[in-house]
Amino acid sequence: MLSKRIPGTSSRKNDEGYLTYMRPEGKSGGHGVGWSEIPRYAFDVPEGWTETPVSIADLGGTEIDVRFANRDQGSLAVVVAPVLRFADVGFNASVTIEELGSPEKIIQGFAPELYGAPLSDGDVLDTQTERKGTLTYYQWELKPHRLVAATAFRNRMFLIALDAKGGQWRKASEALRHIQRSFRVVEA
Repeated sequence: MLSKRIPGTSSRKNDEGYLTYMRPEGKSGGHGVGWSEIPRYAFDVPEGWTETPVSIADLGGTEIDVRFANRDQGSLAVVVAPVLRFADVGFNASVTIEELGSPEKIIQGFAPELYGAPLSDGDVLDTQTERKGTLTYYQWELKPHRLVAATAFRNRMFLIALDAKGGQWRKASEALRHIQRSFRVVEA
């Protein structure tokens, strides 16, 4: 396993015109997610989005696995957290997101880590549940201009959190929604 940053973004656009980031095999985890092999995940990004350094001093700290940003469209972070944070299931358990909690419980639990404060009444604009393969994904739209998707696989929780300023949201909300919907854990 390699502890340095390893590029994982494809060089060619997919059928929908996006580049795909796939977590590189052999990339080690940070302190919060452990040094064991992390299952791969993927998501689409528009051209022009670049991977940015992750610091343990950032919100989300040691559990942030990767960050991307585009000056005109917004930013994103992928958090990979051990499920032992939520449930006493033992080492190497395989837990579903439904077993960890409702969409409300999951987003309330992660909001302070993602955004530096708990959610207020009315911050959740929309919640959806989607099935991809054998996994269930929770998806949220939050005030102001934030999108989150999450699932659990094996012994980890995977979240992608997107954030945009007002002008970025007006220009790129559809691209940001595409990134959110494209987030998936590679089960094979």
